[in-house]
Amino acid sequence: MAAYGLYTHIRSNRRRSIALLIGLFFLVYLMVYAGALLAEGWAGGHAPLDVILARAWADLMTSWPYATAGTVVWILIAYRFHQAMIDGLSGSEAVTRKEEPRLYNLLENLCISRGIPMPKLRIMHSDALNAFATGLNQKQYSITVTSGLMNRLNDAEVEAVLAHELTHIRNGDVRMMVIAVIIAGAISFFSEFFFRMMFYGRMGGRSSSSGDGDRKGAGAAILIAIVLVAVAWFLSLVIRFALSRSREFLADAGAVELTKNPDSMIMALRKIEGRGELPGVTSAVMEMCIDNPVEGFADLFASHPSIDRRVDALVRMAGGHDPGPVALPNPSEETQSDVAESVEPGPWGNSSSQEPARDAPQRGEVPGPLPIPGVTRGPWG
Repeated sequence: MAAYGLYTHIRSNRRRSIALLIGLFFLVYLMVYAGALLAEGWAGGHAPLDVILARAWADLMTSWPYATAGTVVWILIAYRFHQAMIDGLSGSEAVTRKEEPRLYNLLENLCISRGIPMPKLRIMHSDALNAFATGLNQKQYSITVTSGLMNRLNDAEVEAVLAHELTHIRNGDVRMMVIAVIIAGAISFFSEFFFRMMFYGRMGGRSSSSGDGDRKGAGAAILIAIVLVAVAWFLSLVIRFALSRSREFLADAGAVELTKNPDSMIMALRKIEGRGELPGVTSAVMEMCIDNPVEGFADLFASHPSIDRRVDALVRMAGGHDPGPVALPNPSEETQSDVAESVEPGPWGNSSSQEPARDAPQRGEVPGPLPIPGVTRGPWG
């Protein structure tokens, strides 16, 4: 069924995301089968390939409940501690209305306008321009904004960014992304364990060189296991990218729906463009951000669509105006400018000005008498 309208697209995207997550979860079983195939290949001796495959399948049928339990435990641990881990990586800290009244009021107004419970606010001290939302339920949801974004975007643009992240929460994107990252992390962990086991150890208690007979079946089984692990790892990355890329357009549209201001969303994206790289955080956190700048094969491996594509969609669908790439001064230049503007003029005017202060005596002139308060000058001075 074709999707028409924002909310229909959201429902359609949710169904696709659930299907993708189910597929991602079953990649865990594929990894277990690959491990069983590797073990049987090492221990299979001279058994033919079909026998080794059958043994590996029997091993999977025996071990899948344990694999499921282990994955669930992994998810529960991440459910409980994922925010603490993200805070540790990003260095973000929670703030209140008293500490950040501007940011708090903007987010509160958005939540009140739609009757949405207000998520927690966090600040990451970084010159980068970015923001991201995290959490798995209403009690955990939080929005993190960098100090660089707060300092270099005006109120309307900051409001658009907050509305974008709030839309991710409303649409269930944040929960989906966190779960996807958790399961993909389990697959990555198992992949590393698989290859370490393969190159530095032996399973089954039998060397691969034992016996003088034909071991083509065992060699083929080991090769299949390696291919399965590589495929599972690659598919986990592709699914994560698909979850992230398809949702950014909806979040941009949702931000416009909340703020009724497409130009602010476009200008915010243009200012963020190329300035969102967060130092010291993992790729999993960057995939949750409003922008994840990449280089190289961007269209193939980027977790976000390009800023140009997102702006083009807002211009076409929301009637916004694209100013093109926006040049921003460096933070150091802004600081010097602010200091220069904050210098108050002295009694003879601004000392940094090249023009002399009005009525100031010039070189070679004899200064006249000082004026007396309340007495106007006569015809002779």
